[in-house]
Amino acid sequence: MASPRTERERSGSPPNEAQTRCGFVALIGAPNSGKSTLTNALVGAKVSIVTHKAQTTRGPVRGIALIGKAQLILVDTPGIFQPKRRLDRAMAQTAWERAGDADIVALVIDAHRGLDEALEPLLEHLPQVKRPAIAILNKIDLVAKPDLLRLATDISALRQFDQVFMISALTGDGVADLKAYLADAVPPGPWLFPEDQLTDASLRQTAAEITREKLFLRLHDELPYRLTVETADWKELANGSIRIEQTIYVERESQRKIVLGAKGQTIKEIGSAARAEIGETAGAPVHLFLFVKVRERWAEDPERYREMGLDYPKR
Repeated sequence: MASPRTERERSGSPPNEAQTRCGFVALIGAPNSGKSTLTNALVGAKVSIVTHKAQTTRGPVRGIALIGKAQLILVDTPGIFQPKRRLDRAMAQTAWERAGDADIVALVIDAHRGLDEALEPLLEHLPQVKRPAIAILNKIDLVAKPDLLRLATDISALRQFDQVFMISALTGDGVADLKAYLADAVPPGPWLFPEDQLTDASLRQTAAEITREKLFLRLHDELPYRLTVETADWKELANGSIRIEQTIYVERESQRKIVLGAKGQTIKEIGSAARAEIGETAGAPVHLFLFVKVRERWAEDPERYREMGLDYPKR
């Protein structure tokens, strides 16, 4: 993926617009801190999948928000945690790389959890990024006001942040103030995308993410973390509908059986939910065909990482 500096050379700015602003805002944080929900709230539409499970986001997702004459490119990064697998290392590496390329780094903190041990690696590494940084205390609707004020004071005392915001991405409380700040904080420059574009992801990529979201919501325990989804075929038919084939890769035959379910019921339910949302996103009727394949070491395959927008770690 091109860096913001490369992309600034391409102008998506509307003609005859003066004093436009445009910049990249990297949202980083521990898993399940609400980065994807916040990305969607800032864009005003669903561009990043959201589930109740941690580590739903794998590759960086970019949403595009317009605030007055400012265009924000919001980079929703994977949650940063102590990596155990190659995929975990790739996710953490990608998150920090996107933060280093951004104009502003926004550390999203789950206010309900507070300054717990999950934040330690983030707070320790953040000064090395050397980019303007803000802190966003999210989920304030779950925290008593006295506790929230103490947390904001503790965060401010760290002196790593230009501003501290208190918001609820879910309810929208405080989001308008955050948007106004970011619109003024990004640098002057031409827009990089057309004003009606909400994400830089292709429909093929978005469709795969929608299906993966439905798998996360329908399946339990560790299985959603052991699979990936790719859009193998996309055809626009003469009647205006779209025929889509997707492959769900799992690591073992036992996992394949779980995804399929008894008499194929589980995969039917997942496919039905995914088809409806993909159709709504694409603005056309969708015929979705899901195939579940076993690929024991898919998480060691560099091609799978490229599909997810991740760099393949050497070790």
